[in-house]
Amino acid sequence: MQRRIRRDSRPETTSAPQEEERRWTTSIAVHYEEKKPTSRYIRWYLLVALVISAIWASVNGILMPNQVQLLEFGRLFVGPDAGVDLTALTELSRAVAAGEVQPSADETRQLAILTDFETARAASLAVVTTVSAIVVMLLQPVIGVFSDRTRSRLGRRAPWILYAGLLGALLLVAVRYAPSVAVLVVLWTFTELVINVVSTPLQATVADRVPRERRGRVTSYTSLGAIVGGLLGGIGAGALFGMIGLDFYFVLALLFALAVVLFVARNRDESSVEMERQPFRWGEFIRGYASALKARDFRWLWISRALFFFGYSTSTVLSLYMLQSYISPALSAEQASATAPLISMASLPATLIAVTVSGRWSDRVGRRKPFIIAASLLMAISMTVPLISPTLPGLFTQAILTGLAFGIYLPVDNAMFIDVLPDPERAGRDLGLSIVATNLGQSMAPALAAVMVAITGGYAMVWVAAAILVAAATLTISPIRERPRRTPVAA
Repeated sequence: MQRRIRRDSRPETTSAPQEEERRWTTSIAVHYEEKKPTSRYIRWYLLVALVISAIWASVNGILMPNQVQLLEFGRLFVGPDAGVDLTALTELSRAVAAGEVQPSADETRQLAILTDFETARAASLAVVTTVSAIVVMLLQPVIGVFSDRTRSRLGRRAPWILYAGLLGALLLVAVRYAPSVAVLVVLWTFTELVINVVSTPLQATVADRVPRERRGRVTSYTSLGAIVGGLLGGIGAGALFGMIGLDFYFVLALLFALAVVLFVARNRDESSVEMERQPFRWGEFIRGYASALKARDFRWLWISRALFFFGYSTSTVLSLYMLQSYISPALSAEQASATAPLISMASLPATLIAVTVSGRWSDRVGRRKPFIIAASLLMAISMTVPLISPTLPGLFTQAILTGLAFGIYLPVDNAMFIDVLPDPERAGRDLGLSIVATNLGQSMAPALAAVMVAITGGYAMVWVAAAILVAAATLTISPIRERPRRTPVAA
């Protein structure tokens, strides 16, 4: 059964917990109270989360690094150098550095181009991902606020999910044909923004429709979809890159359009046409935006998430290039594209177990902090493995540990953000701000990784910086005062 929420519910006297529950259930939304509608909602939410994660994983992990690499290779290796074998040239560079080989004059010239190429591809990839992440970070809260205020027969969130999803599919196709890094920056920035226009209202539907005592369980399922989607996207892009290359963007576009249409069609919301709302004023919006960060627990959790994703993204942004230039023996671009998803796949068993158990377990014990702290420390430890063993087995080991940590972290952190919302009636705004923390960390990571490569000429310091940042996230989660759970959760 699903209950239609009254637009104005004001009991004469309420306790503090009852008042908090009343505030979040007065939203214009369908509130799921029984198993069947909740299961249907989770199932279709899973599909959208899976596809969005597949987009991020395949584009950021496979398609975009290869696209940037192809553009930079065509710019630097011209004329007689256009057919150079990068893998062989990389191995020659190592042999020369070890004093094992004396290069010829022509080889010396090509090695100089290789050095410029290494710096250029890392820097260009950093520009593409950083600019897009910064734009999304700045506009994310606006998306949340507008979805909170939307009047439509489809409800507050559905129009954003549906129309932005269809536009995002078209933009994914456009990205495939970017002729230069500059054009790629513009197209990907718009594409990432539009996809996040889907993500913020989608996440707000959890606060709209799911009671607090069930959120950990729901976010476990949705996080599972995100993780599986990321693995499938990476595996698909890596396996098919040798056959269809950048045309994998077409596959992503089709899946994205289908997912958002099915979610909106199968999870109809209450009409918000008659919803009462105050006139929008930018001054009040900015003050309201800042007010969420004034809330102590929300602020500390926000900082912790920013640090966590700063470190995590720093370790992953150059993954494809590390397979080609950091580990020994080096892999070719095609081998790296096929191997990168296999590394992610190796972490799947640990991740699935962790993401399935951690959210429910945090519901039962009524605490989230210990899970987040443990996950952050475990991930920081995992990042020391490639420093000790810069080999393919070392990267596989690191990925397994990171997958376990991320599986613990993701559902619990998502549930905790909903728990500490300063104003449940403004869930879209404040959850949009929580995504800003993710985007802030991700936006700074490519620049930091590129700087480490440019300064040191290698990738080892990328791992060091990433480990320090993730470990620092535990310091900012500690001050949070967790609220006691109001009702017990059945086993």
